[in-house]
Amino acid sequence: MKIFAKIRFYWGAAVISLVSGGIMVPALFLFPKKKGAILHYFNRLNMFLMGAKVVAEGKMDLEAQMYLMNHQGIIDIVAMEALQPHHVRWVAKKELFETPWFGELLKRGDMISLDRGAKTGIIKLLKDVKETIESKNRAVAIFPEGTRAKGQKLLPFKQGANIIAKKLGLKVQPVVITGSKWVLNEHERTGHSGTVHYKFLPTIDVANAPDDWYEKLQEQMQKEIDDAYTNHHRSR
Repeated sequence: MKIFAKIRFYWGAAVISLVSGGIMVPALFLFPKKKGAILHYFNRLNMFLMGAKVVAEGKMDLEAQMYLMNHQGIIDIVAMEALQPHHVRWVAKKELFETPWFGELLKRGDMISLDRGAKTGIIKLLKDVKETIESKNRAVAIFPEGTRAKGQKLLPFKQGANIIAKKLGLKVQPVVITGSKWVLNEHERTGHSGTVHYKFLPTIDVANAPDDWYEKLQEQMQKEIDDAYTNHHRSR
């Protein structure tokens, strides 16, 4: 029923807001050296309170330096943090760092701010990714579509991740996310109990990959999305 889906959406939004702003931000302030553990534990709590689950297909490569994922909404991040043990550094647009509670969470979590409107944005991102890998010993997580997609078809991938991966010769693992929009659909403002699926595809060594690896990757991810919808009735 539509009314219950609406109620679940606002319940889910409230849970994420309260747990993130009321618990995670203070915890990160008090225990800055426990960033990864705090994000993992309390995002598992977020999923539990929302009546949602998360499962993985394939294996997350903990030696990968960059994870590329399709993007539908905030649940993509919440469920990924709940699922994996790695303390990744998310790349988020600058505007999100300026929001009341989520912005503080990004700052306290030491995430990467990307100013998409600045001419020097790609240069800063390159420096931030290099520092993340070489100095912080963390991997980077990027949504190459650059924004939240509404439909099944992937939006054209932005070239930033391609340029950086080639420049630094990174090991990149693609991850296909399905089911997150069913749990919390920010476009239609509906929510349901359900499972978010993460399919970890083989890691690509970009230093030894063909020049068109990025285009081939998008095709591969789209094929996986289509397969999940056709054979498992699970939208992205």
